[in-house]
Amino acid sequence: MIFDYRGGSWDLRERVRVVGILNVTPDSFSDGGRYAAPGAAIARAEAMVAEGADAVDVGAESTRPGAGGPLSAEEEWLRLEPVVAALAARLPVPLSIDTYHAETARRALDQGAAIVNDVSGLTHEPALAEHTARAGAGLVLMHALGVPGSMHAPREYADVALEASDFLARQMRLAVERGVPERRIALDPGIGFSKRAEQSFEALRGLPLLTRLGRPVYIGVSRKSFLGTLTGRAVDERLAAGLGATIAAIALGARIVRTHDVRETVDAIRAAEALLHPDGAPKTAAPTRG
Repeated sequence: MIFDYRGGSWDLRERVRVVGILNVTPDSFSDGGRYAAPGAAIARAEAMVAEGADAVDVGAESTRPGAGGPLSAEEEWLRLEPVVAALAARLPVPLSIDTYHAETARRALDQGAAIVNDVSGLTHEPALAEHTARAGAGLVLMHALGVPGSMHAPREYADVALEASDFLARQMRLAVERGVPERRIALDPGIGFSKRAEQSFEALRGLPLLTRLGRPVYIGVSRKSFLGTLTGRAVDERLAAGLGATIAAIALGARIVRTHDVRETVDAIRAAEALLHPDGAPKTAAPTRG
């Protein structure tokens, strides 16, 4: 399976890709604004690449439960502008922009971003797809319900995995209609978004259903609250649970993993691959890493 992005592509039959999370917001749930200053953000991005990140995903609005009201595109860009151009110019891996604002996506793409990661799955501003298409960039569509600011409200599902899959199939068709080729689309079941803890586990168990859409499954479980509900651990104590969930998700079909903890995630994936596939031959059900 191939995922194309601006300037390159990933052959996901070869190995899982790891995307490092870079929050430049002052109220991130995981790092408390540690990388809000441009210099700190740039240094962290470079460190993640050194640890094995295949891309860096930078965002400026906290989407944690209980975060403040949604940022406007202007407010979001004020935080992002000092970081995006610098990273796009100096990183040897693609830069991903985490936004649901079409104007923010356009500006980031103009500065050299290669992937757009839309947590609203094009429900907030579908024009974001058109900017992505014109730039030849990759697009990640995530399952979440409700407007920004209410995406964490409890929801009821008859079958959360099926409903997430149906939603993403519709939104992928919308993206294609607006000019984004399927080869540039990845699908995220939205773990922790519009889902209680058990629903997040159900969505992960249902990843084989999502793989039937024929596009790479992109997951982010790092440090999330559903892991805290399971283990009783605080945010900075959820690494082990996150790695366990990540390896299980890869076995169920995930091909791109988004994480705060790049070095540990890369090591865990390499160990799993070495155990499961000692011959190094590419597999479709689980990753290999050369």
